[in-house]
Amino acid sequence: MKNLKKIGVIVLLMTFIVSCNSVKNNSVDTVSGKVESIESGKDGYTAKVNTDTKEVYFATISIVNVGGPQNYKQLKIGDVVSLKGEIWKTDDEKHIKVTQIVSVK
Repeated sequence: MKNLKKIGVIVLLMTFIVSCNSVKNNSVDTVSGKVESIESGKDGYTAKVNTDTKEVYFATISIVNVGGPQNYKQLKIGDVVSLKGEIWKTDDEKHIKVTQIVSVK
């Protein structure tokens, strides 16, 4: 009976670990495109970026995520940017948590 309980606990832990790993589906990548709009937030802002392939990304940019004030830039509507960070998708939107502002033109 003790072995059965141990096996049950091990199976439960393994199931938990596998499910947690499958939930996190973030990838680090680069998004390039034109800034279409900007929404100010509490700790930064969200820029709507339209790529050359007509994909839309919502880029969350904050001082903390880009590594401090020396790396932080306030983008403007019309800027052509290249952003690096963690990408994730919801049902109908693509998001990027920006960790580096690569270029602004």
